[in-house]
Amino acid sequence: MEILGNLIKGAINLKDKLTPEVNPIEAQEQVLKHLLETAKDTQFGKAYKFKSLLESDTIAEAFAATIPYFDYNEISEQWWRKLHNGEENVTWPGTPSYYALSSGTTGNSSKRIPVTDAMVDAIRHAGIQQVTALNNFDLPADFFSKEVMMLGSSTKLAEKDNHLEGEISGISASNIPFWFKGYYKPGEDIAKIDDWETRVETIAKRAKSWDIGALSGIPSWIELMMKEVIKYHKVKNIHEVWPNLQVFTSGGVAFGPYEKSFNALLEKPITVIDTYLASEGFIAFQSRPETEAMQLVTNNGVYFEFVPFHPDYIKPDGSIVENAPSVTLKDVKLDQDYVLIISTVSGAWRYLIGDTIAFTDVERAEIKITGRTKFFLNTVGSQLSVNKLDDAIQFLEAEFSTTIPEYTLCAKRFNDGFYHTWYIGSNDLKADASVIASALDAFLKSTNKNYKVARGKALEGVKVTVISPDVFLNWSGANKKKGGQVKMERVMGEDKFKDWEDFVAP
Repeated sequence: MEILGNLIKGAINLKDKLTPEVNPIEAQEQVLKHLLETAKDTQFGKAYKFKSLLESDTIAEAFAATIPYFDYNEISEQWWRKLHNGEENVTWPGTPSYYALSSGTTGNSSKRIPVTDAMVDAIRHAGIQQVTALNNFDLPADFFSKEVMMLGSSTKLAEKDNHLEGEISGISASNIPFWFKGYYKPGEDIAKIDDWETRVETIAKRAKSWDIGALSGIPSWIELMMKEVIKYHKVKNIHEVWPNLQVFTSGGVAFGPYEKSFNALLEKPITVIDTYLASEGFIAFQSRPETEAMQLVTNNGVYFEFVPFHPDYIKPDGSIVENAPSVTLKDVKLDQDYVLIISTVSGAWRYLIGDTIAFTDVERAEIKITGRTKFFLNTVGSQLSVNKLDDAIQFLEAEFSTTIPEYTLCAKRFNDGFYHTWYIGSNDLKADASVIASALDAFLKSTNKNYKVARGKALEGVKVTVISPDVFLNWSGANKKKGGQVKMERVMGEDKFKDWEDFVAP
C-alpha cells in the first residue's frame, strides 16, 4: 500500500503544481457574472433585471444596489415556496434535485434549502480542491492509501415529489466521486442507517476491519463515535483501534472548545484541518498548516459579500437592516467582523447565511468564523461574539485544568437585574460554581472592553452551573436529531433558555 500512497501523493503534488493560482478578487467577479448570466431568464432574474445588470460597467455595485438582502424566511416566502408549488425557473433554471434540511442551531423546524445539480458539482469540486491542498501539510505517503471516515447525517434521503431531501452532509456523501468510494467509510450501507445510535453501534462493531487515516465531521459527534468505538473494543484510546489515524477534518463549529476532550481520546497528536461546509454551499477550508484560518472558495459557485458587523445593522432576530452597507472581497479589512452574505448556483441571492466572519489574510481570502448573528450576546451592551465566549471557555480549561467541550448561556433577567447565566459541560470541573463564575467574569472584563462597561451598568454579574456534557447531546437529540449537522446553541434567548433549564432540571 506504500507504493499506492506514493502514487496518490505524487498525483496530488502534480495537480497542485499544474493548477494555476487563483486570484480571489478576479475569481469572484467571474462567479458573479456566471450567476447573473445563468439566472437571467428565471423569474427572479427577470424581476430584478439581470440582463441590465450584466451591461453595467460596475456589475458588483449595481447588483448590490438592486437586489435586497434575504434571510431564509424572506426568500422562502417570496420565492422558494413557488418551487414547492411545482413552478420551475424560479431563482435558478429548472428545479432542484435536492433540498437540504437544516434546523442549524436555531429552532426546531427544518429549513428546506434548494440544492441544485450545479451546487452538488460545486461542492464536489471544492472537495477536490481541499484534497489537493493536503499537499501543503507534508503528510507521509502512506496516509494517502488509508481510509476516510466521514460521519455526517444519513445518506438515506427521503423521496418527495421529484426531488430528494436530507441534511447537506448526507447529500454530499451520497454524491461522492466513484474513485473515492473505495476509501470512504463507514460505507454506503452503514451510512444509510437513519438512527444515530444504531449507526454508531454498527461502526464500533466493524471498526477494527478498517484502516482509518482520517476522520471528518462535527467535533462533538466524532467524539461520541470515538468513545463508543473505544468502549466497545475495551481499549484506552482510538489509536489502539485505528493506529494510522493522522488527520481530522473538522467542520460546522470552532474546534477550540473541543480540543482538550478530543485529544484525550488519542494516543498521539493528529493534524486538524478546519472546513466550512454549510447547507447553502462549501464556503471555505484550511489550505495550509501555518494558520488555523480557512480560505474562501472563491472560484466555485458562491459569490460573497460582507456587511460590517455593527449593532446598528443587526435586528433583534439576527437579520440585517435593509440599508446596511456591504463590501466585496476587494474592500474588506483585517480583523473586522462581517456578516457573511452569499449568492449561489442553488438560487440563493444576497442570502444571510447567519454566520459572522473576520479576515485574517485579505490577499489569500482567509477567514475565521467569529460567531452567529443570532448568538451575538448584546442584551445589555456586552457585545460578546461566539469566538470571545470560546476564548473564555479555553481560559477556564487552562485555569482549572479541566475539559469543557460544551456550554451555553443566556443574558437572563433576575429580580436585581441581568446576569450572564452559563451552563458548562464538564465531567472533571470540581471547583465551586461561585469561584468559576468569578474567574470567568474577571477574564471577560480583562479582555473585552464593552463587557467591562456593561458590568458597571445593567449587567449584574455571572452565574455558573456545571453539568455533564451528555446533557447537551441529549438536548440536541430531544429537540432536533443526533449526529449530522446538528450543533449546540451557544447563546439562547430567554424563552428558549427557559425550555433548556426545564430540560436540565432533575
